[in-house]
Amino acid sequence: MPAPDRMLIHLRQAIALVRATPGRRGHILQLPDCSEALVAGDLHGHIPNFQVMLREADLASHPRRHLILQELIHGKFRYPQGGDKSHQLVDLFAALKNQFPRQVHYIPGNHELAQWTNRPVIKADENLNALFQEGVTEAYGKEYGPRIYAIYLELFQSLPVLVRTPNRVVICHSIPGGTVLPTYNSARLETDSYEPADLQPGGAIHALLWGRDKSAATAETFLEKLNADLIVSGHIACETGFDAPNHRQIIIDCAECPAGYLLIPTDRPLTHQELVGCLRTIP
Repeated sequence: MPAPDRMLIHLRQAIALVRATPGRRGHILQLPDCSEALVAGDLHGHIPNFQVMLREADLASHPRRHLILQELIHGKFRYPQGGDKSHQLVDLFAALKNQFPRQVHYIPGNHELAQWTNRPVIKADENLNALFQEGVTEAYGKEYGPRIYAIYLELFQSLPVLVRTPNRVVICHSIPGGTVLPTYNSARLETDSYEPADLQPGGAIHALLWGRDKSAATAETFLEKLNADLIVSGHIACETGFDAPNHRQIIIDCAECPAGYLLIPTDRPLTHQELVGCLRTIP
């Protein structure tokens, strides 16, 4: 665990680098100078799965390979007093962003949105928002814990919510539901700051992070709005670590084992079958 004062510096530097990432337009990131992308599903504090994918990415040896992490917080791993340890993955992201500012990216899920908008997520009668905050204080103490927690919330708000590869693959947490799509305004994703309505149910960001529609028609309509061909998402738990629910979409899940992730070429067009062929699993 880094010293709290150093962690504050790392996080502030990471936020600045997130905002200044080449290819950033509002909250959409178009990957620049990219030949491959390793895409993780929802990690939820699972450091062993993260470590496997980090070794696989081998970013230092592959300067045109990008690593895209997804939904890092609210996990099952606990400190002795009960606080959630998943903030440790956020710390690791900050360190990686400082080391590989052009190659490492983090897209939020509904859990990051819930944390920064203070809308509790309750599972098994536990308030995951409260457990996350308790874990930060347990790790960094009563003096630094609240300060570091506030920086985490700033980081969550600064993250891109959608990543585009050069070969027309879109990576985001989920797809807005079919009932929302007819009036969904994807241009809201290109703005530098959020309006309150964006974060409410039915809003551009809320719909993008909370949707559970897996139909082919919904995927096709959303991709038409984005002028893209294929979508990689998370959000939905997969017993095998992945799912291919339709001919335009792949869902990956890294919260448990088996965990599914993708290592995809981004310098040539891909069919859905080829995208499925890029799936890898951690047993």
